[in-house]
Amino acid sequence: MTVRILRPVSCSRTAAPDELRRAVRLVAAGEALLSPAVTRRVMDAAAAAGPRTVDAAALAVLTDRERDVLVEVARGLANDEIAAALHLSPATVRTYVSRLLTKLDARDRAQLVVIAYRAGLVAP
Repeated sequence: MTVRILRPVSCSRTAAPDELRRAVRLVAAGEALLSPAVTRRVMDAAAAAGPRTVDAAALAVLTDRERDVLVEVARGLANDEIAAALHLSPATVRTYVSRLLTKLDARDRAQLVVIAYRAGLVAP
């Protein structure tokens, strides 16, 4: 028997049926999804949270490609979209996201977004 753990999905109650189907497909494929509205709230919270600094040593451990993936995560892109933008396979993007979570001691993608904004890698 296979047990699957579904990851949190951000999908509003007013989401169009196509959006809901896309969210279900992403989760079924093992992806995570932050809607643009949730990404905006995370960005606003990060901007209001105070100083936009992150320990430089924490970011120094990232490779250039990990940093590229972090920027795309912060822009709210799904793994498939990041893969297309950076010419990588979705599996490779998942590996990079997993490494980012570990290296930056982040619990989820939302926390990666906050780290990227506080580090100044992206701006609201």
